[in-house]
Amino acid sequence: MTPRILSVFFGFSLACGGAGVSSLRAQTSLADAQKDYNAGRYTRAVDTLTIEATKSPDDAPLYFLLGQCHYQLREFSKAIDAEEHAVKLSPDQSEYHDWLGRAYGRKAEESIFFNAMSLARKTHKEFEVAVQLNPSNFEAQRDLIRYEINAPGIVGGGDDKALKHIDELEKIDGLEGELARGEFFATKKRMPEADAVFAKIMEANPTRIGVYLEIADYYRDRPNAEKLAETIAAAERMDPNDRRLKYYRGVLLVMEGKNSSEAEMLLKSYMATVPNNSDLPPHASAREWLGKLYESQGHFSEAAQAYRISLVGDPHNKAVEDDLKRVEKK
Repeated sequence: MTPRILSVFFGFSLACGGAGVSSLRAQTSLADAQKDYNAGRYTRAVDTLTIEATKSPDDAPLYFLLGQCHYQLREFSKAIDAEEHAVKLSPDQSEYHDWLGRAYGRKAEESIFFNAMSLARKTHKEFEVAVQLNPSNFEAQRDLIRYEINAPGIVGGGDDKALKHIDELEKIDGLEGELARGEFFATKKRMPEADAVFAKIMEANPTRIGVYLEIADYYRDRPNAEKLAETIAAAERMDPNDRRLKYYRGVLLVMEGKNSSEAEMLLKSYMATVPNNSDLPPHASAREWLGKLYESQGHFSEAAQAYRISLVGDPHNKAVEDDLKRVEKK
């Protein structure tokens, strides 16, 4: 550091009574933790943020990121504590309420009946607040709609509510609204209507790769290998180097029963190079498809192991539980 920069730096610090140094330190720690979060080093980020939180107890972005880290580590009680603190410090941040709702929702899945009911209502409330604060927060919009599609009416769910919010979302962003409507039809097993919605979106040639990958999830679960291949090809035209494509290419090869060695390589490479993050195809799903690959090859021991690891990351996946039971009998 040159003398000139030193003099400016110390002059700024003295003028702020030392607060400038503290603020700079907090910003640096937050930036470092964000890099760790983006790389999937969630425990390391938690360590950094926990230390900084004792020095900056009123730093809302710090607690928000801390909650996200705990969420990715499946430490949902800790995620709730951190996100509640962030919301208390900055109650007007839509994103904070959305993530608090997500944490409540995941904790509800692990809880006994009455606690789960209370947490579910809190989930719905936080998603509603997030949307009210910022109707253009499409992640919050989709979280709210998804909740209402799946939750019973006693805790705020219901098809009428979901469809109402889908209509409102379409007025703000037609594409997001159509995706939500397609998800609604798919969840309700109204497959011809879902097929029509997603086909219409594909015909419009959207320019966001995430749209194609969301539709790819639909064709994966349908299952429809031909349509999945078309969707992946469209996504590749947007960005052939998108890191999520390894997963989808691997899944497609398993579905088609082609080139098993390449399918295995792609799925393993995806898990080795892409963080296990809730905004990306989960590693648990990649493990599930590895299990399907091994099972198709008659490698039942390897398939069972893959299914077991998948269930660690997604313990409520009934389909994988059934897959595991099936191969364990062989």
